[in-house]
Formats: sequence, structure tokens, C-alpha cells
Amino acid sequence: MSGAGKSGGVNVLLGELTACQDVILWAIDLKRGMELQPWASCIDRLATTPQEAEALLGDAVVILDGRADDLTRRSARVWEPSPERPALIIVVDEYAELASEAPRAIDYADSIASRGRAPAVNLIAATQRPSKDAMGKSAVRSQMDVRLCFRVREPRDGDLVLGQGMVKTGGLKVWHPVTEAGFKHKRFAIYVWRADRVGGDTKTRKSRRTLELPKLAAEALRQHHTRQAAHKLKAGEAWQDHNLVFCTNVGTPLDAANVRRAFRNITKNAGIGTDWTPRELRHSFVSIMSDQGVPIETIADLVGHAGTSVTEAVYRHQLKPVITKGAHTMNTIFGDKPTG
Repeated sequence: MSGAGKSGGVNVLLGELTACQDVILWAIDLKRGMELQPWASCIDRLATTPQEAEALLGDAVVILDGRADDLTRRSARVWEPSPERPALIIVVDEYAELASEAPRAIDYADSIASRGRAPAVNLIAATQRPSKDAMGKSAVRSQMDVRLCFRVREPRDGDLVLGQGMVKTGGLKVWHPVTEAGFKHKRFAIYVWRADRVGGDTKTRKSRRTLELPKLAAEALRQHHTRQAAHKLKAGEAWQDHNLVFCTNVGTPLDAANVRRAFRNITKNAGIGTDWTPRELRHSFVSIMSDQGVPIETIADLVGHAGTSVTEAVYRHQLKPVITKGAHTMNTIFGDKPTG
């Protein structure tokens, strides 16, 4: 169903797969690339029409057959992926569209699902409509050993995805946004997989990341959510629900000037003046992490930098200007008392 989290799940998978050096990634998006086009630079082959999808899956079967012949010649049972001999993973978004618009391609998909495991030619099928017409008439569903079900309209849809009786026995686990699941959890995370940029892609591949939130931030968001509920109640019919975490008192998006003004009020009340911008929080974060001894490589990952050079040259403003690590190390080895 729409809004259940399928697109977010696909983006998480793509983010992980594009970072693998032993994977070739192909994809099918019959919405003319609307969903997967932001990943085009990371995908080795992208099909956006029924004809292209059929050709892509046909070529994948040819590769599968060739690898199967190679395994037979080498008396090997499975294809061991490596950068030189990578696995081929095909992501289909949306599989229901493939079934209806390119029915001939389904035969290729069935072949890959049935025979692709050993030769490392794998299929990932995502759909908003897990109907019998889309999933139940082919071999794909029966061959899917790993299944992930987000929110569905009816219990029978969950049974169709996960297997008959799974909902009744408690086998259906679904994801909920925090506004539905609540804040009574031990850990929270924020997912950075798309950006407010042309095409929706992030600045670099390493900008796509999932970050666990510290307890202080999670508690601040909980309190903010409570205050926002009060604003919504007070606004009444004037409230415009855009499902935003940060918005005006009537639910509309904040503009940049309002954000900067509110931030200056915060820094003023904190006693550090008004000559600050929200972006400087990134600089402060990097400096604090560095001052606490966090490796620069880890800090670069946290802020989404492709490497450490920018992190070191631009962002790190060390709070302790005196480099003391050498002295501390020597004192540990030789002691801190004079010898003469």
C-alpha cells in the first residue's frame, strides 16, 4: 500500500549494495525511472520500459547460464563473489507493474528465481500491491527465502507475502513511523537516503547513511512531538498537515529565514551571541567528536564525507589547541617523574 515504507526499504537496500565491491547492480523501474533514477550513477544498468526490462532479464539469464556452465567445468557448486567475479543483483521496483506490462519478462524472472542462487544471479522484487495476479502465479514468490513485509491493508496480504498463516501465528512484523509506534523504545535512528536536491539524490554516495540518535536527541524529539500536538490542537481548522517534523504553528513548511532567526534566538539565550548559523552545528559536532578521540575516518562516515581530507581541513576546529597525545603516551611509558 502507498506510504507503507517500501520505497524507503528499497533505498536502504540500494545504499548497502552500491557500497559492495563484489556486486554488479541492475535495476528495473517501470515508472520511467521516477523511483530509481536518483541511483542511476550507482546502477550499472537501469531499465525503465517494458522492452528494456525484458531485454535486461533475458541478458541476466544468459549470464546465469554461462556461470552455471563455468561452475560445471570447475566442479564447483556455488559462485563465490569477488571484485573480479562479482554477484549480479537485479532490483525490480515495481514487480506488479512488470507482471502487467511485461508478461514475457516474468518467464526470465522465474528462471532467475529458480536457478540463480548458486551462480550468484539474484532477484530482489518490491511491490506495493502483493496481489495473487502479481505474485501468486509465478515461481518467484515460492523461491523467495528472504521476505520483508511492510504495512499492508489486509491480513491476507501479509499471508500472501510471508506465507499462509503467518499473520495469525504472529509471524507478521511490520515497520511503523515513530508517530504511530511511539517513543517507548530504547534506540532510534534517522535515515539519510535522499536529499532536497535536483533528482532527489544525496551529494555523494557516502552521504547515504543511517545514523543512530543519541538519547538526548530522541528525548528532545519526543518533547517536540508533544508540543507540536498542542500546536495542532490550538490551530484547529487552520492546521495544514504536511507530516513535517519541523513546521510552523499551523503545520506549514518553515522557510530558511525563519529557521535562521529561531536559531539566533537559541544562541543568544545560550549566551554565545547571535553570529551563528545552523550549518555551524556540523562543524561543532566534528570538533567535539575529534576532541573525544573518535577516529577521523569514523567522523567522516558520520557526516557523510567521501573521505577524510575535507573533514580534517574544513570541519575540524579542535577545542584543545595543544596536542597532548604524544606527551601522555611518553608519560605512560616512562612515568611522569624526573630521573635526574
